[in-house]
Amino acid sequence: MAIEVGNVFEGRVTGVKPFGAFVALPEGRVGMVHISEVSNEFVQDINTVLHDGDEVKVQVINIAPDGKIALSIKRLLPPAPRQPREGRPAGSRPGGFRNGQEGGRSGGRGAGRAPREGGRGPAREAAPRVWQPKTPVRSDNLSFEDMMSRFKSQSEEKMADLDHETNNRRGGGYAPRSRRGR
Repeated sequence: MAIEVGNVFEGRVTGVKPFGAFVALPEGRVGMVHISEVSNEFVQDINTVLHDGDEVKVQVINIAPDGKIALSIKRLLPPAPRQPREGRPAGSRPGGFRNGQEGGRSGGRGAGRAPREGGRGPAREAAPRVWQPKTPVRSDNLSFEDMMSRFKSQSEEKMADLDHETNNRRGGGYAPRSRRGR
C-alpha cells in the first residue's frame, strides 16, 4: 500500500524525542508522531506513553513537500468523553457572563472557572443580560438638526459601550478610536 494521507499503518517506534516519536513505516520510510498527536489526553512526557520498539497503529495526516511524513495515533482512538467542568451547571454554555460581569472574559482562558473567593459580587445563575435598545423618544416636533444631534449622541454612546466591552476582553487588542483612520 502506498503512503498517502489518510492511510493507516502498523509501525514500530524507532526513536523517542521530547517533541514526538519516530515510527518505521512500510517501504523503509519513517514518519513522526508529534507529542500532541499521541493521545486524547494531555501528554507531558512522551516517554511515559511510548518506548523504542513499541508496535503502534498510525494514520498519515500530512506529507510535506520535502518528504517528511506526519503521523497520528490519537486520530485512531475513540474520542474522549467530555467531562462537565466544576463550577458550571450542567447544560450551561462556556463563554457566558459570570458573576454578573458583562465585560468579563468570554471563551478562552478563565471561562467557566469557579468564582474567586471574596469575588466581585453575587454570582448570577440566570441567563446573561442581553443589550436591548432604549425606547425611542417621541420626535414629533423636532427639527432635522435636533434629530440628527440625538442620533449622533446615541450612536456615540453605543460605540463607547462597544469599545468598553471590547477593550475589557483580554486587555484590548484594538487601537483607540482616534487611530482607526476616522
